[in-house]
Amino acid sequence: QVTLRAGAELNARQVNQYTLILRAACPGEDEVEKRLFVQVTAGHVLRCDTRFASAEGDVVQVLADVAPRTPLYAVLPQPLGGLMVMGQGFPSLSFLQFRLRNHNTPLMLTRRGVVLAPDNGFDPSKDTQMFRLEIEVMDRHGHNCSGVVRVEVLPSLRPRVTFLEPHRAVMVTEGIGPWEVVTQVHARGDNVRYAILAPVAPVLFTIDEVTGEIRSTRRLELIRAHLLIRAYNALHPDDHATATVNVTVQGTDRQAPRCVPGIFVSQVPETVSPGSILVTLRCTDSSSTDGCLHYALEGPPSSRSHFCMEGPRLKVNTTLDYDSEAMAALGFQFTATIVVTVGGQPLQSTRVPVLVTVTPVNEFRPACPNGATFTVPETAAFGSVVGRVAGTDRDYPLDSLEYGLEGGSGPAQPFSIDRRTGEIRVVGPLGSQQQKSYRLAVRLTDTRNDLDPRKRQSRLCDVSVRLQAVPDQLPVCIPEVQELQITAGSPGSRQPVTRLVCHGSPDSAALTYTIVGGNEDGRFRLEGSTLVYLPSDRAEPRPFVLLVEVWGGSGARRRSTLVALVVRVVPRSSPVPPSSGTQRTTLQREPLVVMRTEAVWHPPAWFVAVLTISGALLLATLGCTA
Repeated sequence: QVTLRAGAELNARQVNQYTLILRAACPGEDEVEKRLFVQVTAGHVLRCDTRFASAEGDVVQVLADVAPRTPLYAVLPQPLGGLMVMGQGFPSLSFLQFRLRNHNTPLMLTRRGVVLAPDNGFDPSKDTQMFRLEIEVMDRHGHNCSGVVRVEVLPSLRPRVTFLEPHRAVMVTEGIGPWEVVTQVHARGDNVRYAILAPVAPVLFTIDEVTGEIRSTRRLELIRAHLLIRAYNALHPDDHATATVNVTVQGTDRQAPRCVPGIFVSQVPETVSPGSILVTLRCTDSSSTDGCLHYALEGPPSSRSHFCMEGPRLKVNTTLDYDSEAMAALGFQFTATIVVTVGGQPLQSTRVPVLVTVTPVNEFRPACPNGATFTVPETAAFGSVVGRVAGTDRDYPLDSLEYGLEGGSGPAQPFSIDRRTGEIRVVGPLGSQQQKSYRLAVRLTDTRNDLDPRKRQSRLCDVSVRLQAVPDQLPVCIPEVQELQITAGSPGSRQPVTRLVCHGSPDSAALTYTIVGGNEDGRFRLEGSTLVYLPSDRAEPRPFVLLVEVWGGSGARRRSTLVALVVRVVPRSSPVPPSSGTQRTTLQREPLVVMRTEAVWHPPAWFVAVLTISGALLLATLGCTA
């Protein structure tokens, strides 16, 4: 007889056939060996998920503020070759039966294997709660399995409903009409609604369930009423809180208090320290019970944040910074009203207007700009802008400065500065040969930063002006090549030939003219820019090619250009008609090319290499020696 071992599990998807070798022998006979083949076919079994069937069970976490009968967990079937897997989020099948083994839990299990929250929900006031459910699952063939689900209830993240003021006392004057607002209660929380729990009768007051405003339902007389107010979450009514409001209706024979001063106007400097007392009111009422007077400050939020009341004393609450755009937007003034009431009753109150003006104090020195360095061409004309000195001052109005140049303007300092804008301009000749840069001392002085105009602060700033050298232009002559013809005059006379028309840089020195070629026999000379011919006894027709060098500029920056003159001299005995003047003709032949050679030394490559290596060795030797 072959049986299945206890605890063994068959899975046709893993092993679908087993081969058993059986041996049998009778006494005195040979042993016989046979094989037995056991085939495993797929069938329907019921197994629970490992996590669900474990001793600890499956864990579900929920918040305490979930709605009643909310699905929390579902035991779901998922056929996998006869396997049953348990989990969350899917509905169960109808052929399974679910039973709850333990009944000491407020949670519920439906016929479809869904775990529901209690009918009344969870208690939101407690800390973390834990509930254990032992669930048995059975199919229609009688196969069953069981598991455990643990539901962990976490505290709600939703804010609890709480009253900001659990106890309040309100005094109103008799004769207040129906539907007038007596007071208003406030509670924190989500979806807050209000209701009056007591008294039920007589109904003297009603409350707006949304805003919390308490109104009278009829004309009030001298009474004392104690109201019990409940605030609750409309979606979760179990989340609620209560508060008490005591309403006292008193007579109207009392008069409003009298205060001195009746109006307060003052100027305070911006440096006044917080906590300083600006004024102390002296108020009295008709019953001379000064202890029942209440002082409150009303007005814009800016006034209530900068000032506060401490009894009858108006004090500075925070720093009054004059140097800000926010203060400028207020016009540097704060307006408020001090309300003095008797016993907190608004109808018996006195209002004292308050006007406080903040005055400026010169607290900060001007600041110099970073890197005040400018560059200007040495040929800059009179009035040219060099740059702008942009100083800063943190006192309001911001950057209200005056600029001044220490030492004034002069030959040693050919600049001026605009008093308002700080713009520096050229007011004298500049020359980079005598001076490469100028160092200016600019004084910044603040203005309109204090009530006392004598309280001014200043600072000296160093400003550097560098001159940018501008090379002189080459002299330009028009034309650069001329061909002239003249008739020789009598010997010993002086005969003008032509006048050179040349110009150089506007600010450079006068041009100089020199004959550098073609005048070997001295027949020509220059008188300024005029070329003069000196006739001789031996006058023969011949052309003279003269090279005239024109120089411009001064010092090391002198530059020159060449002018070519071809002069044809005709003797007096020539059949050419006599001419006392100079005949100019235009060249029709090939242009005259003037070659000018400049010697430049180009060392060979080996020389450069030897020089570089020698320098490197010398530096290495000096470094080792050091």
